[in-house]
Amino acid sequence: MQTKYIVVMGSLLSGLGKGIITASLAKLLSMHGIKAMPLKFDGYLNYDCGTMNPFRHGEVFVLDDKSEVDMDFGNYERFLNTDLNGEFSLTGGKIFSAIIEKERKGDFLGNDVQFVPHVADYITGYVTGVAKRNKLDVMLIEVGGTVGDIENGYFIEAMRELASEEKVVFVNLTYIPELGAVGEQKTKPTQIALRNMMQLGIRPGFIICRSEKALGEAAKKKVALFANVDEGAVIDDRDSDNIYRTPLHLLDQGLDRMMIKALGLKPKSGDKLFRKSVASWRSLCDAIDKNGSRVNIGIVGKYTQLHDAYASVKEAITHAAGRNGVGVEVRWIDSESLEGSRDNAEKMLEGIDGIVVPGGFGKRGVEGMITAIQYARTNGVPYLGLCLGMQLMAVEYARNVCMLKGANSTEFDPKAAYKIVDMLPGQEAAAKGGTMRLGLWTADIMKGTEAHRAYGSERISERHRHRYEINNHYRKRLAEAGLVVSAINRDRDLVEILEWKGSFGIGTQAHPELESRLERPHPLFISLIKAAKARAGA
Repeated sequence: MQTKYIVVMGSLLSGLGKGIITASLAKLLSMHGIKAMPLKFDGYLNYDCGTMNPFRHGEVFVLDDKSEVDMDFGNYERFLNTDLNGEFSLTGGKIFSAIIEKERKGDFLGNDVQFVPHVADYITGYVTGVAKRNKLDVMLIEVGGTVGDIENGYFIEAMRELASEEKVVFVNLTYIPELGAVGEQKTKPTQIALRNMMQLGIRPGFIICRSEKALGEAAKKKVALFANVDEGAVIDDRDSDNIYRTPLHLLDQGLDRMMIKALGLKPKSGDKLFRKSVASWRSLCDAIDKNGSRVNIGIVGKYTQLHDAYASVKEAITHAAGRNGVGVEVRWIDSESLEGSRDNAEKMLEGIDGIVVPGGFGKRGVEGMITAIQYARTNGVPYLGLCLGMQLMAVEYARNVCMLKGANSTEFDPKAAYKIVDMLPGQEAAAKGGTMRLGLWTADIMKGTEAHRAYGSERISERHRHRYEINNHYRKRLAEAGLVVSAINRDRDLVEILEWKGSFGIGTQAHPELESRLERPHPLFISLIKAAKARAGA
């Protein structure tokens, strides 16, 4: 069967949640037995997200195949409970790199290379090729940015051309503001955006309206009139505290059935199987909305002012809390605020039932993270270190238990007296992009360890994104002092997991948060919340 396409575009402003809508539509279609996968276009000229500052673009999400992609891929994988690969990520940098390479080879046969037809043809060929290779019933294409941006104009033109050759349904996510003084939802910005979109040759089949409150009937009628669609095709997307309820909210409005009809498809799973899938998803949503006993988890990092920088960490905590039957309160702690007075740091960490120190790069805030780690270890607070959080766990232990004063990572102090964390031979790279230890790596776990109890397995595979490693020269010294090396990568003899004795304290060189799903919470986060729950008496 020929693949059908859903193109999701946003108007008026960014940050409305196109990734959530795209993931939710894909989830609903999959519940109907339709094979649907999302492709994301980002207009920036970077080849990928790998060199971007989290303050600018949120977290960098890493896939099994080493691809560094947009954080929306986290939503895709968490909703669909599947693993994507890098070909589902298309950027302006990738497109223009490919076009220039083709031009240098003479593939354009002497023509002057233009956006239309050459760039547009490359884009349509790329997306249809990915759809065909993956044998998709439906490909959902999320267009990054907003309609009217310079960065995505040529891509939108390509989508218009795609619609002349394939079955394409356009979805517009827009914003309906409500002025407090007026007390009325205003549709004029959306009316203007729709007019501009239609001038580009795009006619949305569905308008999804993001708003603080439920979309009123008057606003719905007006949007439908200006979009030339039935009122039923104007969908409410009010604010919600639980993003995982979005598919259910769209389902309640019949969007799944309307979309399937618009695409000319038929559900592949029977009503009984579909209802079972919906009930299972609803049950998981209810679990993470559970009221009652709660645990307080502190995320101590350097990018906490932008929560999107740690989106996957937050979601992994949420998944694990639902599995453990408790509510969770995430406390965001800027690691720089823990530097200086130890009394002040202890006051800021008081009352926390568990601490997570996530990944990061650069020296800023590192000493505050080490303070948080020492607090967790000496006070028996459950601790989970991710990537940098594991490396600093070793540094803290070296300083305060092994008494190796001046112990550090050479990332922060190249002349450290004790190079506990170092760039190992062969890891040096002149280029920054795509040169770290990336993607899926295996590790062997020692029996009888906390890691083994968590995973229930002696061999695991996890996603990585880092350049520095625990220095094997100090492994014996740390182990003799009580820091357990509970997992290693045997191919390169690299430390993968560390843990201390006496309380729950575990650090992993990997990024397990990237593989946690609502339907499959990650074992390390489950163990962290379980330990935090016990500490809190919840």
